[in-house]
Amino acid sequence: QVQLRESGGASVQTGGSLRLSCAGSGGTAASNCVAWFRQAPGKKREGIVGIATDDDIYYTPALRAEKGRFSISKDNAKDTVYLDINSLKPEDTAMYYCAAAPWSRTCPALTETYFGPWGQGTQVTVSS
Repeated sequence: QVQLRESGGASVQTGGSLRLSCAGSGGTAASNCVAWFRQAPGKKREGIVGIATDDDIYYTPALRAEKGRFSISKDNAKDTVYLDINSLKPEDTAMYYCAAAPWSRTCPALTETYFGPWGQGTQVTVSS
């Protein structure tokens, strides 16, 4: 079963940057689309961006205007997918999760329906 573990969350000030990491147990990023999601307090979990096995990148439509602030990359040798977030805003405060679309080399719609299982997430808090 796919197992991913998020890390790198922190408390930062507005305008700062963070790199989040999503570590697999071996072969996950090379075999599946892996995507980043976030869930702010009181809100539903939303997809941000995914990366397919051929390195094609998919942004959720609602965040395409923000694609300059969110950058996804991966290292297949380390089975790790990264999310770089720049120019952080207070509204970026959320628990950030990564998940794979099992058996899918391309990225489906970035909704919870197609991704899982879900880990503990990593907390990002942005203060003004």
